[in-house]
Parts: sequence; C-alpha cells; structure tokens
Amino acid sequence: MLPREELLKGIENRDTARRVIDLAEQAIKTWEIVFTDFLSPPELAEVQQMFARLTEVHLLAWGGYPQAERQRVAIARSELPLDQSQVDIAALEIAGNFLFDPATHRDFLGSMLGCGIMREKTGDVIVLGERGAQAIVVPEMVEYLGQHLTQVRSVPVKTQPIELTELKFKEPKKKELTTVEASLRLDAIASAGFGMSRTKMVDLIDGGDVRVNWKDITSASYQVKQGDLIAIRGKGRLEVGEVAITKKDRFRVQLTRYM
Repeated sequence: MLPREELLKGIENRDTARRVIDLAEQAIKTWEIVFTDFLSPPELAEVQQMFARLTEVHLLAWGGYPQAERQRVAIARSELPLDQSQVDIAALEIAGNFLFDPATHRDFLGSMLGCGIMREKTGDVIVLGERGAQAIVVPEMVEYLGQHLTQVRSVPVKTQPIELTELKFKEPKKKELTTVEASLRLDAIASAGFGMSRTKMVDLIDGGDVRVNWKDITSASYQVKQGDLIAIRGKGRLEVGEVAITKKDRFRVQLTRYM
C-alpha cells in the first residue's frame, strides 16, 4: 500500500489525488497500465508532485498535442515502459458553418456537456473559427457524441472521429526577455514579462486572473522563483528562468513569454 496520508499532505485537489492513488495501487497490484480521466493543469501539477516521491510507479501525461492544457495520465509500475501512444485518448471534429453565428470555446464545451457527459471525460477544445472546432475526449465518448452532439448555438454540426495527427493546434509564439527588478514580487516580475503597468497587473492579481504553477494567487507581493510558471487568463504564460543578483543587489531575471 502507498503512504496515502503522507502523499496527500499539502494537496488541494484531494478528491482527485485520492482517485489517482487508488489507480496507482491498482497498477502495482495488477501489473497493468491504468488511466486517469482528463486532469486540469492544477490537478496534474499536484499529481506529478505526489508521484515524484514514489519509486514503485511512474506516470506519463498526454493531452493529444504538445501544448494541451488538460491531459490524461497513464500510470504503471516502474518496471513497465510508458510512451504517449499508450495514453488512451481520441479526437473529434465538430464541423459546421459558423460564419454568421460565431461560437466560442465555452459554446462548444457547453454543448458537449449538455449532451450529458462529465467534464473530466473531455480534454482541450481547439476552436477553428467559422469551420467549427476539434475536441479531445476519452475514446468511449466518441460514438456517443457522434450521435448526440448535433448543434452548437444555433448551428447544426456533424461530429465525427479524426486522427490525433489531424489536430490543428497553433504553436505558441515565444519571446525571450530579461528584466532587472528590486524584488521578486509577482506584480513586478509579471508586469515586466507581460509588458503592462504595475497597476494593471495588481488589478489582475486582485481579480483572481493570475495563477502561479496553476494555483490562483491573489497577493501582489507573492515571491516568485526560478522555474515558476505565471499564467494570466487570455494573455498567455510566462516562465521564470535564471535569477541572478546584480552588483547593486537587484534581481536580474530571464523570462520566456508564451503567447
């Protein structure tokens, strides 16, 4: 048995973590590869944190394409190899003419959930503008959604399976920059990285729009560190790279912004 209570210390998404521990124990006992449902970025970060302490099992997360936010996790005994092809996921095309009635990510997701499926059975939704969208799901939902997902907003749609290789995701644009700051406060580093005023950044932090390592942070004075990932809803992500101290005791910080 795994040290459940020790693994759960400091974990916020405890229900998800308990289910994953159950799956890990199943993988140890049966020597089979087992799968979680799709995990959100905060859930995935905590699961990976938990499993870093274990030697009996290992995991591999995959969401269908390199930048996928929601990912499914394969878990196996450490002796068994894992690769992306083993993570059991499928893709759908939701095709319709959205030229005169544009639909958002929320519209497509809402229509899928309106068919009666649970959020954890769906991964990312890639909106393709006037042509519709593509969605990543657990394989057992493919036929069901093909039969039941027939309309998004006012637009009739045809939902059918596609290969993962047909996903039309965009490679994120990347920008490297360096900033020198008096402190490693979140508002200082994030305002420099995202190219906006400190006041605007504080408003975003106070409003709950900023996450660090996928956790909501509402304190502008939160201290960031090397390796942190700062995300702002609708504005992309910022990775904190090497941090060095200048001769004037200020912080020189390497940043990578993904847009």
